[in-house]
Amino acid sequence: MNAEAPESGLFASLGRMSATLLALARTRLELASTELEEQLEYASQVLLWSIGAIFFASLTVLLFALTIVIAFWDSHRLLAAGIVTGSFALVAVLAFAAVRRLLAQRPRFFAATTEELRRDAASLRGERP
Repeated sequence: MNAEAPESGLFASLGRMSATLLALARTRLELASTELEEQLEYASQVLLWSIGAIFFASLTVLLFALTIVIAFWDSHRLLAAGIVTGSFALVAVLAFAAVRRLLAQRPRFFAATTEELRRDAASLRGERP
């Protein structure tokens, strides 16, 4: 009956501590990679929807502007062209403001990972997170 007793001593303790630290690091790395994947998915969705919106909005605006200028061709074509151009400028400013708002609202990059690392550091120092 030679049951194996758990190892004790300095080296066994260091080995267990190293294994625990490696497991902790692996968990944090998995969290960081998950956050990176989420950010890439978010960015690709925004990019694809933006490209589609810009393409179809451009076609719509172009055809609408052409329709307005043609409708006023005989009487006030320069006024119609000026109003259409001013409208384009207004929409461009509004679109720029929307993009700034969207970028300001995006989640902070690696927010959960940095928060977990902050908690880990506090725990190792013996503080309450």
